[in-house]
Amino acid sequence: MGKYFGTDGIRGIVNNGLNAELAFRVGQAAAMVLAENSANKRPLFTIGKDTRISCDMLEAAITAGLCSAGADVMHLGVVPTPAVAFITADCGADAGIVISASHNPYEHNGIKIFNGKGFKLSDELELRIEELVDGTKPLTAKLNGDIGRVILRGREYVDRYVEHVVSVSEGKIGKLKVMIDCSNGAATRTVSDIFGRFPLDLELIKDHPDGCNINDNCGSTHIEGLGRMVVAGGFDLGLAFDGDADRCLAVDENGNLVDGDKIMAICAKSMIEEGRLSKNAIVATVMSNLGFHEYCNKNGIDLHCAAVGDRNVLEMMQENGFNLGGEQSGHMIFLDYATTGDGQLAAVRFLKVLSQSGKKLSELASEIPTYPQVLQNIAINGGNEVKKRIISDEELKQMIEYEQTKLGDSGRILVRPSGTEALIRVMVESIDKEISDKVALRISSLIENLAIKIKNVN
Repeated sequence: MGKYFGTDGIRGIVNNGLNAELAFRVGQAAAMVLAENSANKRPLFTIGKDTRISCDMLEAAITAGLCSAGADVMHLGVVPTPAVAFITADCGADAGIVISASHNPYEHNGIKIFNGKGFKLSDELELRIEELVDGTKPLTAKLNGDIGRVILRGREYVDRYVEHVVSVSEGKIGKLKVMIDCSNGAATRTVSDIFGRFPLDLELIKDHPDGCNINDNCGSTHIEGLGRMVVAGGFDLGLAFDGDADRCLAVDENGNLVDGDKIMAICAKSMIEEGRLSKNAIVATVMSNLGFHEYCNKNGIDLHCAAVGDRNVLEMMQENGFNLGGEQSGHMIFLDYATTGDGQLAAVRFLKVLSQSGKKLSELASEIPTYPQVLQNIAINGGNEVKKRIISDEELKQMIEYEQTKLGDSGRILVRPSGTEALIRVMVESIDKEISDKVALRISSLIENLAIKIKNVN
């Protein structure tokens, strides 16, 4: 992780770390770096955003920075993150920018950048942008007719994105009763156009964004309410997106969570049967459940695990020629159809598999065992540097090694800094949840004490 860019772009609380001045400089720097190999007379950037109240302000600042450096800007309005990736490649732009903090609360926001092929920027390019942003010299400012313009032509490309997502169903989605939680986010722009094309008995919830209610006790990070409503309404299943709709989770007809691991497993088995799963392999992360590993072994699926983050998943997929990968949290990449995680596309593929199976979702999901996992998030003040010092602390390393030895082969421990929030995450997994709870508590307590020590020293 760099000074500004984490595992998923730049993140921060708006006007408290992430402000219009920084956004302006990022726009200027991005135009300078990404225009170097442009085939266009002047570089073209697409910009999309989610529904946060701060998006308009940041969009205006980034647009001003891009135009001042000589780039043209196509505004897409409120659209899912994967729509920006698709449209960037589809319209031949040099890069795409998304203003979103994904699943975070509304007071947060972020800046994600895709290259001209719709893939997230390399670490090298992000570092070059950071160096320009942090430089003491003024960034490039064009004069006269070289100043960039704003292009208002995005609607036609959003329609093309919708058509693309609909097409991956291959017309094989049947009559299901489905409730969709839009998280009061970017999915509200496209969800009706996509899912209204199928013979579904469809009900949308959390689809009235007001700028401050995105991810507010809804969406993929707060799925319990959806589960209750699915049961009460007699739905076949529920689907939940996050704020920028690059994640999708599900609940079955009994209101039970079907996470990204299980959705991928169900889709992977179907793809093997159709001869479409490249090398019969998928990529998950080190967070994937041990039950998922068992299911893959049983069904001839070669499971590979990357570090947490869809960027790491995609890198492993590309290096090995795999076409399916994702995370337990709901990021899923169907590389035959998309260059990044796409919650709505994943949902369409999942509904196709469920329709063709003739089974209830609970039946399909029950084939994948689940080991108890305990997750703890410890808030850390002081930025990435403090998180790095804690993670590298020798006392913490020794405790993790000791606890892992006690768990043996039937359990595991993962401690990692969040790349998108001021948190250190602790995951403990074993057959016995009570043991996992105690191990997670001991490790979390040590991390809290280390954070206090560092604060006092500073």
